[in-house]
Amino acid sequence: MSESERICVGAIGGAFGVHGEVRLKSFTAMPEDIATYKPLMSEDGSRQFDITLTGQTTNGFTAHLSGITSKEAADALRGTRLYAERAQLPNLPDDEYYHADLIGLEVFDTGGTLLGRVKAVLNHGASDLLEIHGPGLKSTILLPFTLEAVPTVDLTSGRIIADPPEGLL
Repeated sequence: MSESERICVGAIGGAFGVHGEVRLKSFTAMPEDIATYKPLMSEDGSRQFDITLTGQTTNGFTAHLSGITSKEAADALRGTRLYAERAQLPNLPDDEYYHADLIGLEVFDTGGTLLGRVKAVLNHGASDLLEIHGPGLKSTILLPFTLEAVPTVDLTSGRIIADPPEGLL
């Protein structure tokens, strides 16, 4: 299954208790929805899990994963990112995007000059940032993913039109 057919919806933070429960971070808009996407897969697709939420912790949930019955097995999954098939996920409104859809898009300025490609979508608390790399750039630029700085996202043609804030480039 290709990367575009899967979306990262969460990550395992490690064991919780001694009976195989894990600490689970959810990346879904409604955090508890992570348990409704079944089965979830590891990044390489080699493992699949059904998730049952068992409680809440700081910044996440406690959960039982199918097939995991010991603290050691739960700890071995620490850092594992969990993916759902795109077809399982809801369609988004016109002004919302899955991060996976933005990565790799070409970024042009409002004059049509190619700036580079989106390498990653970062979020450090306030809002999303597009990490852009390109041959004409001296270094990576972090473009705020706001309507002012990114007025157009055209997934069909695989391009973003950006109006970077003054002094960014």
